[in-house]
Amino acid sequence: MKTNFIAIATLFLLVCIIPINTQAQQTQYKIAKTIHLTGNGGWDYLAVDEVNQNLFVSHSSQVNVVSLKSNEQIAEIKETPGVHGIAIANDLNRAYISCGGDASVLVVDLTTFKTIEKVQISGQNPDCILYDSYSKKVFTFNGRSSNSSVLDANTLKVLATIPLAGKPEFSQTDGNGKIYVNIEDKSSLAVINATTMKVENLWPIAPGEEPTGLQLDNKNHRLFSVCGNKLMIVTDALSGKIIASTPIGSGCDGVAFDPETKRIFSSNGEGTMTIIQQVSADEYKVLGNLETTSGARTITVDKTNHHLYLSCAENDPAGGRRASKPDSFKILDIAVVK
Repeated sequence: MKTNFIAIATLFLLVCIIPINTQAQQTQYKIAKTIHLTGNGGWDYLAVDEVNQNLFVSHSSQVNVVSLKSNEQIAEIKETPGVHGIAIANDLNRAYISCGGDASVLVVDLTTFKTIEKVQISGQNPDCILYDSYSKKVFTFNGRSSNSSVLDANTLKVLATIPLAGKPEFSQTDGNGKIYVNIEDKSSLAVINATTMKVENLWPIAPGEEPTGLQLDNKNHRLFSVCGNKLMIVTDALSGKIIASTPIGSGCDGVAFDPETKRIFSSNGEGTMTIIQQVSADEYKVLGNLETTSGARTITVDKTNHHLYLSCAENDPAGGRRASKPDSFKILDIAVVK
């Protein structure tokens, strides 16, 4: 009886300890600040200029620029109808902004935020935009025409239009000549050769469906695709092999990866952020879901201080599914609990 009592007591203690540990893991992050920004309308990508410590936020027909030193808005970049993405090129002191409304790329100075040039492309609704430092090229991924427009990052000449298998979403570069992009309506990953400007591979990512956000762990050659069926798919960036899948929240759009903490963050439109720990290159563990706010579906990370930034606004029930209240646009600054 004594042995049984000890065993039962030990089991009881283990059952009690597990939820406590789980709760501690889930509350490792908190909303540290809320940064209010100007303007109304929808939003999409965010991008951190880590060198100058500025945050670029797409917002309807403008880009809001926030100083991460003061946590205040310091500029508005206009002439960006239907803005989607911002690609930072610190080596050229330029930002490249995709404008879906007029099929163009606005090029601005990273320090003055003044326009250098506006480039028209043939692709329709340029969405994600990527600067590849290896090839010194800019790639726009055009949602309506299912292709990618390629620009010379220096001369701004349009070099090519690359046909894709379907609707492109987020993209990544390995910095060594390979460009990866999620193909949302084909549930696959396309691999582009940055030198030849041709698609080399198209990898299925089942059981993932409708992938949007994409990140790359370049050290371990792992790609992280967040998908519409509430899964994150981990793919070998060299072979296309599916390595793992983990559950995430619903309504995801973006994903961020912090290589120092080895954590992946899925921003879910339902109002949560899923936190996933990379235990090893082949093993991934969900630590928990942090409550954010409904509609906070895009995300970026500042790798210098490990803060995460999500765009959102207050819902306006009278205006429809994605309508937001006027003058309610803001950034959630999420930090580690100390």
